Amino acid sequence: MSITAEPAPPLTVDLRREYEEAGVGEVLDELDRTLVGLKPVKKRIKETAALLLVERARKAMGLAHETPTLHMSFTGNPGTGKTTVALKMADLLHRLGYIRKGHLVSVTRDDLVGQYIGHTAPKTKEILKKAMGGVLFIDEAYYLYRPDNERDYGQEAIEILLQIMENQRDDLVVILAGYADRMDKFFESNPGFRSRVAHHIDFPDYSNGELLQISEGMLERQNYTLSGEARETLARYIEHRRVQPHFANARSIRNALDRARLRQANRLFETMDGPLGAEQLSRIEAVDIAASRVFDVKPSPSTTA
Repeated sequence: MSITAEPAPPLTVDLRREYEEAGVGEVLDELDRTLVGLKPVKKRIKETAALLLVERARKAMGLAHETPTLHMSFTGNPGTGKTTVALKMADLLHRLGYIRKGHLVSVTRDDLVGQYIGHTAPKTKEILKKAMGGVLFIDEAYYLYRPDNERDYGQEAIEILLQIMENQRDDLVVILAGYADRMDKFFESNPGFRSRVAHHIDFPDYSNGELLQISEGMLERQNYTLSGEARETLARYIEHRRVQPHFANARSIRNALDRARLRQANRLFETMDGPLGAEQLSRIEAVDIAASRVFDVKPSPSTTA
């Protein structure tokens, strides 16, 4: 009976070929197409992809290697693309062979923490079971920890998460997300998380110009257009809105465009005089934006970006 010898490891590796065959470029290109701005974020994602490609090549060549710790922290204000980037990261890690499935399970505290004794562990374990082989995205992760409430069960969820993050890091990547200052306090209070999270990525707010570009992209995907005057009005809307309370970047812009479409539809219905063509049905006019209450509050010159 003959014994088949193990194939010898390759002597060289073509990283560019590995890059193309794994489809890394496809994911990164799609990230560029779907997300405006965020240059520092995209740079970190590309650097992470390069690290994983090299580690995979080292493993194939029989060199000493250790699977990198891939748990991450995404910090930034709402509407800056954290969930979208998490989805792309899951796809990227799957293509490179670091997770089995490549799916994303997005949760908040309510999905993990129970309301009574004995409720938290089953909830947390059920979510972890769904996320295995992929990425678990925990938004506003700092709400898991409530030291002011002695009867809070968040600490139980934290202990289960920490154990899984350490013992099953080859089969699950955890991304913790939230406001930067609150995440800093969360890590200070939970050093176990800080020691297990290797990648900290900060998501900057969008500029006025980037928000206008995002707006036009959202409308284009829904087959709407802005008239020239409407575009100017929307630019002024963005300038006013971003310095007012509860601004959530792209999320607030999406809500504003939904309201503009509502006003456009109402305007067309009230003023219709005969058949309407596709252009009329698809064009947002300045009046549809200028009616917003945002213009009732004047932006402060000292805070306008």
